[in-house]
Amino acid sequence: MRVAERVRVREIDDDEGRRLLRIVRRGTGSVVTWRRAQMVLLSAQGMPVAKVAEVTFTSADRVRDVIHNFNTDGFESLYPKYRGGRPKTFTLPERREIKKIAKSRPVEHGLPFSTWSLTKLADFLVAEGVVDDISHEGLRILLREEGVSFQRMKTWKTSRDPDYAAKKARVEHLYAIADGEVIPEDGEPEAVFCLDEFGPLNLQPHPGRQWAERGGKDKDPDREPRPRRRATYTRPHGVRHLFAAYDLGKDKLYGHIKETKNRSKFLEFCRYLRTLYPATVRIAIVCDNYSPHLTTKRCRRVADWAEANNVEIAYTPTNSSWLNRIEAQFTALRYFTLDGTDHPSHKAQGSMIRRYIIWRNKHTADERLHNVVARANVA
Repeated sequence: MRVAERVRVREIDDDEGRRLLRIVRRGTGSVVTWRRAQMVLLSAQGMPVAKVAEVTFTSADRVRDVIHNFNTDGFESLYPKYRGGRPKTFTLPERREIKKIAKSRPVEHGLPFSTWSLTKLADFLVAEGVVDDISHEGLRILLREEGVSFQRMKTWKTSRDPDYAAKKARVEHLYAIADGEVIPEDGEPEAVFCLDEFGPLNLQPHPGRQWAERGGKDKDPDREPRPRRRATYTRPHGVRHLFAAYDLGKDKLYGHIKETKNRSKFLEFCRYLRTLYPATVRIAIVCDNYSPHLTTKRCRRVADWAEANNVEIAYTPTNSSWLNRIEAQFTALRYFTLDGTDHPSHKAQGSMIRRYIIWRNKHTADERLHNVVARANVA
């Protein structure tokens, strides 16, 4: 069926998708950057502008602006550019040349070292006549203003899945069905779940943040000491794994905690998801290429079960788990149930996770809560 053209982020590759997911997951740095990255990621996953605006508590026009800016300027558009302050010390050509040299490798200029330090870079700029003089702090500030920072080099990999385009198109089509953009044809799924495992869940102290009085004991001896977490721990009780699924149509999260993570436990959870809809309703389960999810020559349990129960298993391309919409749900789950905790037992930890899922599903349609969050975002 032909659908109307809509505003959507440009085609992004696996590296860009993982970079967006890292920004959304970490939640550190500028709140503006985090919100813009969330809008772009949701659009890349096929979510329409109106739904993105609803999820991010903003207007549809704002979402369109963010998407258009990303399509034009890429990741640079995610970072706010604040104006004001004293005039620039260096001219625009000088700043561009400094940035260009800082991003190059010293060996390209015949120097016997592999990386720049502020001292070496400042001395080289003066020696080459790029600037007459520049302090180390001034160089650091200039590079920061130009969007350049001292970063650790990382490895990367791209998806080599031969069926990358077909798998991605299928997942996006299922998302369009769940969002109501496409009417499912005969034989197509009417309900879509995004499934993944979260964990392993250890019994260990997790760092976190909480509100506390400022200052120390030396400034106010009567101040209540800030709570601390133990630093050492043992793990005699093993780990647990959370099997979680996100129902796109109902906007609900489901989860079961298991002691092991294998094909049998995966099928147990899939059987539970199957009971949430009548047997006549075909459902789709989007998951990654983790081996217990797959059908192999030696084991056809997953495929046989899916065929017998009116279920489609849709796999994301290899190394492209960012396409799975449940990944964004894990960010809030980790923040509210694990950060800043030191659970004494797996039972207590599991209870916390289950109660959070119940609370989250209960408040998905709470307009009062939506308004409170929207006001907080505006502020």
